[in-house]
Amino acid sequence: MIMISTTNLGFSKPQSLVILVFLALVCIAMSDSAAKPLDQHASGSSPAVHIVYTERPQNEEPEAYHIRTLSAVLGSEEAAKEALLYSYKSAASGFSAKLTPEQVDQISKQPGVLQVVPSRTYQLHSGPEDPKMMDAKEEDIAYE
Repeated sequence: MIMISTTNLGFSKPQSLVILVFLALVCIAMSDSAAKPLDQHASGSSPAVHIVYTERPQNEEPEAYHIRTLSAVLGSEEAAKEALLYSYKSAASGFSAKLTPEQVDQISKQPGVLQVVPSRTYQLHSGPEDPKMMDAKEEDIAYE
């Protein structure tokens, strides 16, 4: 814990209290903004990217199944194809699409839909720059 004595800096007690409250609010605001994903700026009714996890389709291509599931909510195959961003077929079955909150609610109730979650993008902290890596070429870097 850092101790700051504002009285030694020539501030009165009321001024000291105002400064300490201000610093506390700045610290809280900084910690709150650092923990939020980068993509949480979407408004309540605008479309946002969601990942829709589905059961693995039987006797149907995954992408066709995803489009059919999305069409049931969006009203047409064309609208579904436009909203579909990616079909997941290997490790998981599902797709990502731009959906409004109302569409998320509707698609969550569709048969075969297991879960709908907002897509999140986080910015990783890379740490201090390594001077040795500043001039390195991609082929010179060893990944472990």
